[in-house]
Amino acid sequence: QVQLVESGGGLGQPGGSLRLSCAASESIFSLYIMDWYRQAPGRQRELVASIQPVGSTRYADSVKGRFTISRDNAKNTVYLQMNSLKPEDTAVYYCHARYSPIEFWGQGTQVTVSS
Repeated sequence: QVQLVESGGGLGQPGGSLRLSCAASESIFSLYIMDWYRQAPGRQRELVASIQPVGSTRYADSVKGRFTISRDNAKNTVYLQMNSLKPEDTAVYYCHARYSPIEFWGQGTQVTVSS
């Protein structure tokens, strides 16, 4: 059982930045594809960004050029740097680890973008 603990959420201003972190409990973290999802009130959970074990990344169109996903396998941690925040980025952000067919979810961290 992999435990994922997110941190770094909170209140951000439009145009500002926040950085989310997700720490995994297992040393085999480096084998997992890591994702960040988000879910806004009344909407389905959506994939925001993914990073492969070797570091290749992909992003939702809505965050391309603004968000950056990265990982530090030595620290069993994945990050989401969020720049140029918009009110529509407001959501609960979830960390997700997958090594097919196994997957794990974090508990989520709230991000609110408002002036």
